[in-house]
Amino acid sequence: MGKVFFSMGMTLDGFIAPEGMELEHANDPGYNDWASQWTDLQKSVFQQQFFRENLKLGEGGETGQENRLMEETFNRTGASIMGKRMFDGGERFWPEEAPFHTGVFVLTKQVRTPWERPGGTTFYFVNDGIESALRQARQAAGGRDIRVAGGANVILQYLNAGLVDEFDIALAPVVFGTGVRLFDGINRRKVSLEVVEAIHSQFATHLRYNVH
Repeated sequence: MGKVFFSMGMTLDGFIAPEGMELEHANDPGYNDWASQWTDLQKSVFQQQFFRENLKLGEGGETGQENRLMEETFNRTGASIMGKRMFDGGERFWPEEAPFHTGVFVLTKQVRTPWERPGGTTFYFVNDGIESALRQARQAAGGRDIRVAGGANVILQYLNAGLVDEFDIALAPVVFGTGVRLFDGINRRKVSLEVVEAIHSQFATHLRYNVH
């Protein structure tokens, strides 16, 4: 049986998304700085060869250890789970060939038939909770690992339910001050962490933890 994991970029002050990134604020001039903040956080991702190839952005890109880590994360993932808000943003901005190339299970109250995209990605809409989504993802993953893609609320639900085996944080030299924090609401009595690996690069410090 594959592991359940998540892999996220995070600022030094604990945020994974800037304030104003939500769809309802996307065109609000009061939040027009969110795109530059997001770019700063994801700088290392955008420059990797594997990222460019996967989204068909053309040739070129970095081929070092961060590219290797990104490719390893992609290859270990047999299915993904995400929340409705993350899906809504992706439905608006992902290319036609969505970048997952596996089954993706969306936690939502919306009843909707599966949405199949070119390149092997199919979105399934799950209306009966996180454990049901995980069971379905395991069936689709074929023994590979399950990635909880986000957002923060969905990751927190899986952590507090004791359903996450490990996670990776790419800690970027960036601060937001406000936004969406990854660990707001964590139940410290249910989550114990063990450091597995720390890899340093010019863009971020990559931290891997086992969850007990």
